Amino acid sequence: MNIRATCPDCGDVVISREAMQVRICAEDRSGSYCFQCPSCKMRVSKAAEDRIVQLLVAGGVELRIWHLPAELYEEVGGARINYDDILDFHLVLQRDDWMEQILA
Repeated sequence: MNIRATCPDCGDVVISREAMQVRICAEDRSGSYCFQCPSCKMRVSKAAEDRIVQLLVAGGVELRIWHLPAELYEEVGGARINYDDILDFHLVLQRDDWMEQILA
């Protein structure tokens, strides 16, 4: 079974179901599908409503469930990194003993 999809650069393309993947986020149940455009080889990912997800999966497209990264749930503390911090880090990396300086 082939599926018609749209590449942002090439327009309408035909994709085999084996070349497409449906993804669902376990936390918020949002869906998307992705494929590599057969013309330009660009990786394309698009949001998909539940109805589209169901049609694609029923048509034999592989379904993957994914999870939001754990870092999203971590408490953030301390001051934000600013340009001076980045410059200081850059200057430390210029030294031969940069690893010792960072670990200190």
